[in-house]
This record gives sequence, structure tokens and C-alpha cells, in this order.
Amino acid sequence: MSTDDTRVEGDDPTEGEGPTEQVWMVERTFSADSPHILVVIYATLDGSRYLRKERAFNRFGATPGPEVTAAITVPADRLEPVDEPGDRDRYASEAARMADRHDPDDAV
Repeated sequence: MSTDDTRVEGDDPTEGEGPTEQVWMVERTFSADSPHILVVIYATLDGSRYLRKERAFNRFGATPGPEVTAAITVPADRLEPVDEPGDRDRYASEAARMADRHDPDDAV
């Protein structure tokens, strides 16, 4: 059984209610616990809030990994605060760079 596109956490951007907000990809890594979990962090342009998404897939399989876009639009109530000032600055810088270089739907 292949897990190339198994959704783990935070995958449905329509979950939640109320106003939405566009967030930009600021970090993409593999889980320290499992090399088959792709962790993607999206953050607001000011770096103050973020969404963590995890996707399971077979890194060494024949099919490509899950597509990651430059930005997604999510319900604002799904965003978590960024507590560390250094992370806020880094997320804001990276979100601005992504917004400057990519359209939201660009695969990155």
C-alpha cells in the first residue's frame, strides 16, 4: 500500500469558519521522527501567525511527493501565534520573499 499522498494534519484548507487569510510557505522540512513526513509551515506576511501542515508520503517511491504551493488561503481561526521574536522575523522575511517571487498557486 502506497502512502504517497496520505493526508496527516492540517491538509484541508477549508476546515474552520469565519474570515480567511492568505499565508505563504516559509519552511519545508522532513519530520525528525519520520523521514516520510513532510512538514510545511505557512505564515502570514507579518510573521505573527502560522499554520503547520504535515503530509505522509514515500520519499523513495516512484511517484513525486505532494505538491506544495507558494501560498494557501485558510480560515483565520486555524492559525497559531508565533511566540518567538526570531521566528516571527524569519517568517515575515521569508513570506515577503515568497510573495515577491511567486504567485500563490505556484508549485515550489
